[in-house]
Amino acid sequence: MSPIDAYLHTVIMEAATEARRQGSATIEAQHLLLAVAAQEGTAPQRVLASAGLDYQAVLAALDREFDHSLSAVGVSRAAFNLPRPSMPSKRPPDIGATGKLALERAFASAPRKKDLRPAHVLLGILQAEVGTVPRALALAGVDRADLLNRVRDAIAGDGVE
Repeated sequence: MSPIDAYLHTVIMEAATEARRQGSATIEAQHLLLAVAAQEGTAPQRVLASAGLDYQAVLAALDREFDHSLSAVGVSRAAFNLPRPSMPSKRPPDIGATGKLALERAFASAPRKKDLRPAHVLLGILQAEVGTVPRALALAGVDRADLLNRVRDAIAGDGVE
């Protein structure tokens, strides 16, 4: 298994775990982002950390986005005693629409599969113009354009990882 195949496998398995923790039947872009942030010592994790986005900060940003989305329709999570999300079936979650789009953008951002690097996965996630991830990053005060530039710089400067 090539290094990129091993990385993709690890990220998708971790994203599946994140999706199940959140009670989601599908792996979406936010689950991939959490999985990328959890991969200590990788170029994408270092880029996120350089922007103040370690795993816990990404999780907090996604929680803020959830609360903000609820408040847009006049609902407050604090007003309810919500149960913890239930874990879906033992079957691994499928990759959902935003997860597929993020991975498609990642693959399309490298000229050939042999040029694909872990940072391309992060690039594919961050290139979404709308959705949970860009809203969460905006609410966290992250300059997405700057973060995208950092990822592109990491790809350009890292021909091995």
